[in-house]
This record gives sequence, structure tokens and C-alpha cells, in this order.
Amino acid sequence: MPNTPNSGKCAVCDSKLVKNGRHRSGTQRWRCPNCGASATRKRADLTQRHQLHEFLSWLAGKHSQADLGGPSAARQFRRSTRWCWDIEPRLGPVTTAHHTILVDGIYIGSWCLLIAVTQSLQVLAWQWCARESTAAWLALLERLPAPTVVVCDGGTGIASALRQQWPATRIQRCIFHVRMNLRRHLTLNPKTGAGKHLAQIGRALSEVTTIHDAIEWQKLLNVWWQAYGHLTKERTRYRDGNWGYTHDRLRKAWNLLHSLNRKGVLFTYLEHGNARTTSPLEGGINNGIRTVLRNHRGMSEVHMKRAAEWFLTLKEIPSDRAHELIQHTPEPAPDNTTEPAEQTDQPPLYDTGLDASEGLWVRAGWAGSG
Repeated sequence: MPNTPNSGKCAVCDSKLVKNGRHRSGTQRWRCPNCGASATRKRADLTQRHQLHEFLSWLAGKHSQADLGGPSAARQFRRSTRWCWDIEPRLGPVTTAHHTILVDGIYIGSWCLLIAVTQSLQVLAWQWCARESTAAWLALLERLPAPTVVVCDGGTGIASALRQQWPATRIQRCIFHVRMNLRRHLTLNPKTGAGKHLAQIGRALSEVTTIHDAIEWQKLLNVWWQAYGHLTKERTRYRDGNWGYTHDRLRKAWNLLHSLNRKGVLFTYLEHGNARTTSPLEGGINNGIRTVLRNHRGMSEVHMKRAAEWFLTLKEIPSDRAHELIQHTPEPAPDNTTEPAEQTDQPPLYDTGLDASEGLWVRAGWAGSG
């Protein structure tokens, strides 16, 4: 078996190599004193580490592949880093229970990415799904120890998943999303007096900073109900004969604030000191993912998902340790089986000899005589 370039012996004559200066790239050059063959030792792991670092520097930066030095440099970059897309970024298991966890989802292509972070924006875990659902949220929450408080926007399935997985955890509904939901029902400029008054109460949510402020806000909500509550019960018969609520959007806005206040999920931050919105997650994590996808727009959906995973991973693992995520496949064991000996007493099927039956000789006689 011939020697490899890294074995320390000449691949031609099996003599011991000696140092012979350095390559222009700085690599040690070796020379055989017997036959004069020259070689350099290559380490595949260092090559992969360099290529992965180059790939992550491009992915985390804002420069396009065209900025790498022209079309040929871009093609060379794609060829050398193609394998990097196959690395699956991952974080270790979470064993420490945190006081506050923020959860939110972001849609990337046709996929939804659910993310869980601490209040200091430490990425804990993520989960891919087709859409927000109870099963998807459960798949994320079951990998994390139950916190004291979870801050969420009240998306589809999150409430059911929290009841099943973290029944003792207090919930803080994102105040910003509550105001956005209220605006969707009442519009930005309500026309009726009841709508204007309820919208004003909704805006006052952001001004609650003490227990006393929360009590005063609840009093305002009760005053509104006493003055305009009858409007939420009025019904109208439509032209098709069906009945419906006359002020349906006003009723939905009232039910939103009333149900959240009754469940006690609006002012959890006053008792536990947690964040009252998911804005840190939206601005610090989700917006960063959107920036990466915008800087490198045109990627396939598979590459967009991988880019989002790398963004989350590099929040917790420095880029100089990213090579630890490379999974090396073991080399196959050499095949030591010997081929059966050729049977010489049988006529060969394929051979290098000549045979008269192949019509290679000059034939005597007159063809066609008779």
C-alpha cells in the first residue's frame, strides 16, 4: 500500500522525508533525499475549519458573493463551501431553569420557526413547524425546564401547550400585541364614542407601572362596561334572515381586554419583574434573522432555514468553535476478503489471445465455387 503524503515517508521510494523550506502559502515543504520527490502535508480538518470560517463570515456579513472578487472567486467560494450547508447547527440540552422565557414565532418561506430565549436574549432552543399549533409548541417546550414566567403573544396553540407542559408557570401576554389586536378590532381612529373610550383604555395599558396603576386601569374597564356594555349585546337581523351582533368589532375588542384581565395575564410583570413584551425577542433575534435573509436574498428555502439556524447558533457559540459541529463519518473498514482463484480448466469468456474462429486469418479456397 503506497504511503500517504502525511505519513512522513516518500510516496515513491518509501524513504524518510526531510524538511525543505516552506511553500509560498507558509506550509512546510518536505523532500525525499533519495529520489528528490517533494511534498507538503495536508490536514483535511484544518482545511474544513478554514472553509467553514470563511462560509460563516460571509453568512453573518452583508457582502454578496459578487463582492468576493468577481465571478470566478464567487464560483470557487460556492464549490469550496458547498458542504457547509449540510452541517446541522445545534445547541446543547438546557438543564438550568430560568426565571423568564420569551417565546415567539417567525415565518421563513412556507415554514414557521418557533424560538425560545431568556430575558437577556440567550437562545435556548428552536423548533421548525408548518404553522403555530399546540403540537409544535409542545415540541419546543418539552425540551426546556419550566420557568417562573413565560412571555408570549398569545398565538395559536401556545395557551394549550402551556397548560399541558408548564401548568405552574405564570403567563405574561405581550402588551404590544394586545394593543395591536385591539387596534385591529377598533381601527386606529374609532368613530363611535364607545370605541374611542375603549381604545383610550387600551393605550393606557402601556402606562401601568405599579399595582396602584393596575387597579385604576381595571376600574376604568369596569366604568366602560357600565356605560357601554349594553352595546356588546345588541343584535341585528341581516337581509338573509340570520342574526348577528350589531357592534361585533366593539364586542370583540371588549372581550379581548375583559378575558385577559380575568385570566390575570396582563400585569404579571408587576409581581415578578419580568419583561412585559416580546419586543426584545422581536428586535434582537427575529429582526436579525430577517437582516441575514435580506442581505443574501435569493437563497432557496432549504438554505434560508439553515441560515436562520446558523444565526441562532452563533448567538451562543463563537464562530471559531463552529467546527466542533462537523460530524466526521468513520472511514469504511478495508475489505480483506480474497477473490476466488480463477478456474483454468474452463474456456475463458474474455481473453487477450487470438482465435481462428474470430475470422482473423487469411482463408484459402474459392468462395462461391461449386
